[in-house]
Amino acid sequence: MRTFRLVIACPDRVGIVAKVSNFLASYNGWITEASHHSDNQSGWFFMRHEIRADSLPFGLEAFREAFAPIAEEFSMTWRITDTEQKKRVVLMASRESHCLADLLHRWHSDELDCDIACVISNHDDLRSMVEWHGIPYYHVPVNPQDKTPAFAEVSRLVKHHEADVVVLARYMQILPPQLCQEYAHQVINIHHSFLPSFVGAKPYHQASMRGVKLIGATCHYVTEELDAGPIIEQDVVRVSHSDSIEDMVRFGRDVEKMVLARGLRYHLEDRVLVHGNKTVVF
Repeated sequence: MRTFRLVIACPDRVGIVAKVSNFLASYNGWITEASHHSDNQSGWFFMRHEIRADSLPFGLEAFREAFAPIAEEFSMTWRITDTEQKKRVVLMASRESHCLADLLHRWHSDELDCDIACVISNHDDLRSMVEWHGIPYYHVPVNPQDKTPAFAEVSRLVKHHEADVVVLARYMQILPPQLCQEYAHQVINIHHSFLPSFVGAKPYHQASMRGVKLIGATCHYVTEELDAGPIIEQDVVRVSHSDSIEDMVRFGRDVEKMVLARGLRYHLEDRVLVHGNKTVVF
């Protein structure tokens, strides 16, 4: 069923829900899902409504025009999206295939409601898997001595494919600050949740030597500060002394791909609202 998704963040006060609900009711808007959250610490209010598109007498542009006075009255940061307009996704990966393969499978199986525009990689290893799905694959090598040309090409490809969101599916390069700023809250990353305890190469080996009992993964938006952006989703799996390093790596890959898929789904469904360095996920 085609729906419009109305997402709102604004300073908290009395009457917000009533005003929005009355506006929708006045146009016979049929709400199929409603989520609200009042943050006592920040004093902000967050809202997400799904409305049946066929219940309204107008499309997005007319909706925006009609709703604008209410948004101004309550100092809202807001957006309205149409589920009929699929978001365009650019995937980026290096050599590890588990996250990329999982997202491609979910897309191929219609579990992710989006268009995958292309895959960009700094290695050529995963080309055959991607092209089997009929998706363009771009090999953009990164010179460690001068990464500027490579990321200029990455930026060009992202623009060319009109990406709504970029997903780093185990892309093992640090994006430059300019790219992070240009696509703020539009670049999603996944990494293990051992940080900051086990930094650098072979984190699972380090964790095994310390006898960790939980392995986790974090999905977050990319910012200039490495691995410190607003968190979208996290999960853990329990391990024990009897698990080998190979077991731990396997468990880690499993939880990484699950968390990344959920985080991307939340973003695609307009369920993530960012406020400062914190998220509200409906």
